[in-house]
Amino acid sequence: MSQTKKRRDGTMSIAQHLVELQKRIIICAIAIVVAAIGAWFLAPYVLDALREPLLLVMQKTGRQTQINYSDVSSPLNVRMHITMVLGIIIAAPIWLYELWRFLAPGMLRKEKLTAVGFVGSAIPLFLAGCLFGWWAFPNLVSFMSSFASADDVQLISADTYLRFVMNLMLFMGIGFVLPLLLVLLNFVGVMSAKTIIKGWRVAIVVALVFAAFITPPTDILSMFLLSSPMLGLYLIACLISWLHDRRAARRERDLLDDDALPDPDIPGGSDLTEVGDTTK
Repeated sequence: MSQTKKRRDGTMSIAQHLVELQKRIIICAIAIVVAAIGAWFLAPYVLDALREPLLLVMQKTGRQTQINYSDVSSPLNVRMHITMVLGIIIAAPIWLYELWRFLAPGMLRKEKLTAVGFVGSAIPLFLAGCLFGWWAFPNLVSFMSSFASADDVQLISADTYLRFVMNLMLFMGIGFVLPLLLVLLNFVGVMSAKTIIKGWRVAIVVALVFAAFITPPTDILSMFLLSSPMLGLYLIACLISWLHDRRAARRERDLLDDDALPDPDIPGGSDLTEVGDTTK
C-alpha cells in the first residue's frame, strides 16, 4: 500500500504529507537537472548576450570595459551558474505545477480551480519577470558604468557580474509572482482584501528588499526603478481581491434574502398569521 494513500475521510497524516513533499521535491529536482543539461549548451550564447552591454559602454565611452576572470576556475563557475539559473527558469512550469499538486489534496473543488488559475497565471508572470530583468540589466549596466572616468579601465569580475544579472532575473520573476500569491490567499479565504490593503507598508518594504538584493547598495535609483513593477502588481492584486470580496458579500446577501422569503410550496405560507387564525 502506498504511504501517501489518503485515509477514508480524505485526510493525510503528517508523515504522509512529508512523504508527498519529498516526492514533489525529487520531481522538481529531476526537472531542473534535465533542463540544466540542455541549458549547458545554451550558456555560451547567454554569455555572449551578457557581454553586449559592456561592449556598448566601451563603444560609447572609448573606455576599456570587459569581463575579468579572477582565477582559473572562474570560467567553469560562470558557466555552471548560467546553466543552473537557466535550468530553474526553463523548468518553471514543472516545479510550479508540482507545488500545486502538493497543495491540491487539502483543497476543496472550488479552491482547486482557483489554484489551477494560480499556476496558469504564475508561469507567464514568472517568465515575464525574468524577461523584465533581462530587459532592464543593459540600462542598469550602462547607468552604473557612466560614473567611471574615461581615463580608467573597468575590469568587472565575471562572478560578480553574472551574479548581478542572474539574481536580477530570478528575483524579478519571483517578485512578479508574489502579488498573485496574495490573490490566491484571498480567493481561498485566508486573507481578506482589507487585510491585503492594510499591508501596503509591508508590500513596499518587501519590494524594496527584493530590489536591494539585485542592485548595488549605493544605487538607490535603480532600486526604486526595479521595485515599481512589483508595487504596480500589488495594487492590481488589491483591486482583484477587493472586487472578489465585494462579489462574495453580494452573493451572501442574496442568499440571506432568499432564505427570508416565504416558501410558496407551503399553503398559506405567504401569510403565516392567517394560517394561525384558520387553525383556531
